[in-house]
Amino acid sequence: MPSAYVIASVDVTHPDQYDEYRKLSTHAMQVHGAEVCIRGGNVEVLEGDWNPGRTVVLKFSSAEAAKAFYSSPEYTKARHAREGAAIMRMVLVEGV
Repeated sequence: MPSAYVIASVDVTHPDQYDEYRKLSTHAMQVHGAEVCIRGGNVEVLEGDWNPGRTVVLKFSSAEAAKAFYSSPEYTKARHAREGAAIMRMVLVEGV
């Protein structure tokens, strides 16, 4: 079974409120066994006109595990805390 990655590009619009989301999402990641590969950091576009903002990459053991994280009560609480604090773009990608 291939690993799965949740890749997010975030435009933070209200940093103080977003901090609460970060705390809650960190807890959800820990509960659901996410491996944090990237969380923030500098982004340099090498090709194209992509402007990803804050970038997050989480690794899960499977797509099912990633979906369980996303729909969990822990992450649902984090998503509610994020409402109005950021514009989130998130995808699930199967990988190696």
